[in-house]
Amino acid sequence: MLYLIRHGQTALNSAFALQGRSDTPLNETGTAQAEAAGLWFRERGIRFDRVYSSPLERAVQTARLAAGTQVPLETDPRLIEMDYGPYEGVSLQALPPELVTFFSDLVHNPAPEGMEPLPDVVARLGAFLEELRPAAETQTILVSTHAIALKGALEYLTPESRGSFWSKNIGNCAIYQAEVRGGVYGVPIDASAC
Repeated sequence: MLYLIRHGQTALNSAFALQGRSDTPLNETGTAQAEAAGLWFRERGIRFDRVYSSPLERAVQTARLAAGTQVPLETDPRLIEMDYGPYEGVSLQALPPELVTFFSDLVHNPAPEGMEPLPDVVARLGAFLEELRPAAETQTILVSTHAIALKGALEYLTPESRGSFWSKNIGNCAIYQAEVRGGVYGVPIDASAC
């Protein structure tokens, strides 16, 4: 069984800024969110055999608080957030026109020059998930990542979505679950909404 979690809130999240690859820690709210996710897992008897995280501090902190410290944590650069390039740190409340266009229709509008293209996000998350697939069939695995990276993973796992995850709001510490049976990933579900 595979569980995917978005990291908890940071100061840049609460300031409505594009955080991307800035290496910021969880704020007090984010720490509480990650601890609540850990409680959610424990209340359901979910124990992890393996834990993977983006190398960025906010994702690592979330993984540790959600999974506990008894399971070794491995970081993987493929789980890092989308590279916003020159738009790193831009306020979501004062977006330049090219970002307004991009975010208005992520399926049909390519990322502005200097940003990582969304198909590249899907490809790197897909490569990670394919590598993880055999273990996810017999073990319980937690993957801690970021909003756009998580959407890329969900797009990869649900190609029939045709880009619907790009416009979906995925809150801090949202949890998705995907079962692997017969070597095939099932459709991911929003487990935190259960």
